[in-house]
Amino acid sequence: MKGLLGGGRICEEFSPGYYGICTVGGLLSAGTTHLAITPLDVVKVNMQVNPVKYHSISTCFATILREQGPSAFWRGRGGKFFGYGLQGACRFGLYEYFKKFYSNLLVDQNRSSIFFLSSASAEVIANVVLCPFEAVKVRVQAQPRFARGLIDGFPKLYAAEGLFGFYRGLVPLLGRNLPFSMVMFSTFEHSVNFLYHNVIQRRKEECSKAQQLGVTCIAGYAAGSVGSIISNPADNIVASLFNRKASSLKLAVKKIGLINLFTRSLPIRIMLVGPAVTLQWFFYDTIKVLSGLPTSGEVRTDVEETKTS
Repeated sequence: MKGLLGGGRICEEFSPGYYGICTVGGLLSAGTTHLAITPLDVVKVNMQVNPVKYHSISTCFATILREQGPSAFWRGRGGKFFGYGLQGACRFGLYEYFKKFYSNLLVDQNRSSIFFLSSASAEVIANVVLCPFEAVKVRVQAQPRFARGLIDGFPKLYAAEGLFGFYRGLVPLLGRNLPFSMVMFSTFEHSVNFLYHNVIQRRKEECSKAQQLGVTCIAGYAAGSVGSIISNPADNIVASLFNRKASSLKLAVKKIGLINLFTRSLPIRIMLVGPAVTLQWFFYDTIKVLSGLPTSGEVRTDVEETKTS
């Protein structure tokens, strides 16, 4: 298999170089896409933290623009790029590593279990890396006077709350991102398999690079949309805790309300996460293709389908 630039593979699959490419691909794809959607993220966070004032997407846009100016929509961009870039590096790079590891360890295990275990293992590490950036980002976006960005936000948060301040929301962050990542990767893998078997009805190797990347985009959008619905309650809790709207997980749930946990900011999350995840998978697989590597997602044979069903 050759890359789009005409050269052969930079490295073989499952080699250290392969995992390095996956890590770099995850960093660039996640960092750039999250940076691009910063304005929507600012709206989402403010709707979660101040639902009475910002009761709709249009109202939130108009109010922030009127009171704080257009630059307000780019608050937290450093946290988005660096925090989510590093999270993406761990999420994608370590997912590839753990999927190979668990596939060798649990040979006869159902593939969905392998996808769940691999994504969960990678996501725990990714969220420990992300949490300090998220803590500063959420405060910068919802509290205009807190700080201008990461450079002054990190020391200010540490001076006020110490190390605990950076990891105050780690548990709900894991509660949001663990199920999201597990559902996202599993949905992506099964969607890729379904599309090649039932829609295209050809082997991946027989399809053009453009067709393969098209499958990646469709599967990526499905994965992002389903994952955002599953993780919405924890996303509301994270915003509440980081902005000191509640002092504990239990109080946050009680204050937000059970129905609001699932519905508050859900439309904008789907608008935000679906396209963002699609772009992440597209950029990630484009980097793999340019490196002469196959696109992501398993396409199982009929024999494999029978063994793992």
